[in-house]
Amino acid sequence: MNSRINTDSLAFLVSDCARLIRTAFERRILVAGLGLTAGEARTLMQVAAINGSRQLDIASRMGLEPMTVSAFLDKLQARGLIERQPDPLDRRAKRIVLSESAEAKLTQIDREVCEVERNATQGFDKDRQTQLHDALCAFRSNLQKAEAPAEVERELRPVD
Repeated sequence: MNSRINTDSLAFLVSDCARLIRTAFERRILVAGLGLTAGEARTLMQVAAINGSRQLDIASRMGLEPMTVSAFLDKLQARGLIERQPDPLDRRAKRIVLSESAEAKLTQIDREVCEVERNATQGFDKDRQTQLHDALCAFRSNLQKAEAPAEVERELRPVD
């Protein structure tokens, strides 16, 4: 029986690169002295990407538990970077929006992200970077499509 894992498989390489990028991002955010943890910075970036979303949607997009995201949002709100506004469609829910002061912090975070990307793509010309970007976008889209039926199936499954 061959129990060796192929560490050159696409899935392993992507997973390993994601781990390394995350570690580099966490280190850069810490060293940059932004006054945010890496988790708070990632959460702020997600709010910026989908400004006005509900906390549950942000947690789902990040692959985190809602309570974890809630703690990050509490800290971001205390720092004046986000606001929680009532959801006009659901009295119980809040919409998370960026505050005016968030833009400067997002610019600083983006600078660190760009540095991580620059280090990761060292030696790549512009065409190779574009090809990598396009391939990863397609990869993500394919995985999201493949996961969608499983999510629907879970939602439709009867509760015992």
